[in-house]
Amino acid sequence: MSADEKKLSGPDLAAGVDAGEMKEGAVLAGHANGEPVLLVRRGTEVFAIGAACSHYGGPLGEGLVVDDTVRCPWHHACFSLRTGEALRPPALNPVACFGVEQRAGKVFVLGKRASSQPRSPAQGPQSVVIVGAGAAGSVAAETLRREGYAGRVTLIGAEASVPYDRPNLSKDYLAGNAPEEWIPLRPAEAYAEKGIDLLLGVAVDRIDPAAKQVALANGATLGYGSLLLATGADPVRLTMRGSDLPHVHYLRSLADSRALIARCADAKRAVVIGASFIGLEVAASLRARGVEVTVVAPETVPLARVLGDAIGGAIRRLHEDHGVRFRLGARLVSIDAAEVALEGGEKLAADLVVLGIGVRPVTALAAACGIAIDRGVVVDEYLRTSAPDVFAAGDIARWPYVRTGERIRVEHWAVAQRQGRVAALNILGRRQAFDAVPFFWSVHYDVTISYVGHADSWERVDVSGDIDARDCAVAFRRGDSTLAVATIGRDTASLEAETAMERSDEAALRDIVPG
Repeated sequence: MSADEKKLSGPDLAAGVDAGEMKEGAVLAGHANGEPVLLVRRGTEVFAIGAACSHYGGPLGEGLVVDDTVRCPWHHACFSLRTGEALRPPALNPVACFGVEQRAGKVFVLGKRASSQPRSPAQGPQSVVIVGAGAAGSVAAETLRREGYAGRVTLIGAEASVPYDRPNLSKDYLAGNAPEEWIPLRPAEAYAEKGIDLLLGVAVDRIDPAAKQVALANGATLGYGSLLLATGADPVRLTMRGSDLPHVHYLRSLADSRALIARCADAKRAVVIGASFIGLEVAASLRARGVEVTVVAPETVPLARVLGDAIGGAIRRLHEDHGVRFRLGARLVSIDAAEVALEGGEKLAADLVVLGIGVRPVTALAAACGIAIDRGVVVDEYLRTSAPDVFAAGDIARWPYVRTGERIRVEHWAVAQRQGRVAALNILGRRQAFDAVPFFWSVHYDVTISYVGHADSWERVDVSGDIDARDCAVAFRRGDSTLAVATIGRDTASLEAETAMERSDEAALRDIVPG
C-alpha cells in the first residue's frame, strides 16, 4: 500500500512536538510531509521511520520497541530505528528513515534520509548457487547482494514462477481478496537488476560436493564456491482409487492455487481432506467463494496436535459458524467423480476435493550425495550441512534449537526466510548462529492465530483470557518451561512472548500467561 493510500493520523511531526511527550522506549505515531511516521526515543537519541510495515502494511506504532529496533505486531518483521532497514523477515523492504532535529524543547521530523549503502562482506566464495527459489532461497540471494557480495549468485527454481508469497495462496489470494500482482515477491527484472541469475522451471539432477558442481536436468552444470539447499517440501499424496481424478487438488504452489481458483468457478460442493492449517485455511477461502465445504479428518479436534484441544475446538466452532461441516474421526476410502466414500460407508457429494494431509521435506538431492539426513537435512547452528561449503535452510533444515538443545525442523514461512538470511551471512563468513524463536501465523476468516516457540508435546496448557471471545494468550508448558505461546487478538503479547523467549525470561512469560 502506498503512502498516499494510508490515512494520516496523529500529530504533524514536521511542525514539531513537545520533547517532553517523548518517553523512553515509547512510540509516537504521527505524520510528516504527507506520510505516516513513527517517532521513538532511545536515551538521548530520537528516531523517525515510516509507520507502516513493508510486508502487509502493519501498524508499527502498535508494535514493540526492542533496543534500537521496532517489531511489527502482525507478523513480527523487525526494522532498524537508525536506518529503516528490514532486519528480520517477512518484511523484505526497508521503511523510510527521516532526519530528526531537537531544538527549543521540541522534536521536528525533517525530510527523508538516503538509504544505507550495501556493506562490504568480510569474505566470500567465488560464486554461490542456491537450489530452491522459495522463502529461504530468495531471501538468501537478496541478502548476499544487500551485504555487498559481488560474486556470481544463481537462484534455481523448479517452478516457472518468480519467487512468490506462498502463505497468501491459501488465504486472501485463494479467497479472492488479493489480486495477482500482490503475489510475486519481486518482478522478474528486479533479480536481474541485483545481478541474481534466476533459473526458473529448472530441475536439479544431482550435486557433487567433491567437485563443487550442480548438474541440471537440461544437461548443464554449474560450479559453486558455496551451495545453499533450500528445496522445501512437497505435499503428501494419496495413491488410493480416484486420487488422480481431475477434480482432486493439492495446494502447495502458485499453479495449484490458480487451478483451485479456476475450479471454484463451477464447483458447488467441496470436500477437504485434512484438518491441517492448510486444509482449514482452504476451507475458509472456499466458503468466501460460496462453495459448500465439508472437512474430513481422522483426529477428533482440528489442530489439537499443535494448538491443543481448547483452541482447536474454538477454531472448529468458528468454521461451523461460517457453514463448514466436519466429519472428524473419519477416514477417506475412495474418491469418485461426484463423491467421496468414508470408512463406515458414508458418502459425501463433491465436485471438488482438496487434499491437505501434510508435506514431506525434499531431501533426495542431499541424501544422494551423502549429506547427513535425519528427518530432514542435518545442519549445525550456522546452518552448515555435513558437506563442506554446503548449507541448508527452510523446510528441509533440521537444526539445534537454542532454547531446548534438541534438533527441530519446522515448516513455517517466516522461519524459512530468516534461515535464508542467516545462511547467506554465514556463506560470507559471518558465523552467525541461527537462534531465532520460531513464529507463524494462520488466518481463518477474520481471526488470526499467532504462535511463537516450538512444542511437539507439552504437559499442560495455561490460558489467559477468553478463547471463544478471540482475546487470549495460551501457553504450552513442560515442567517450569514455557515452550510456546499462541495468541488471538493479543498481538503485543505475542511480541512480548517472542522477546521473552529470546532472553530466556521465564518470569516475563509467566506475566504474559500466568500459571
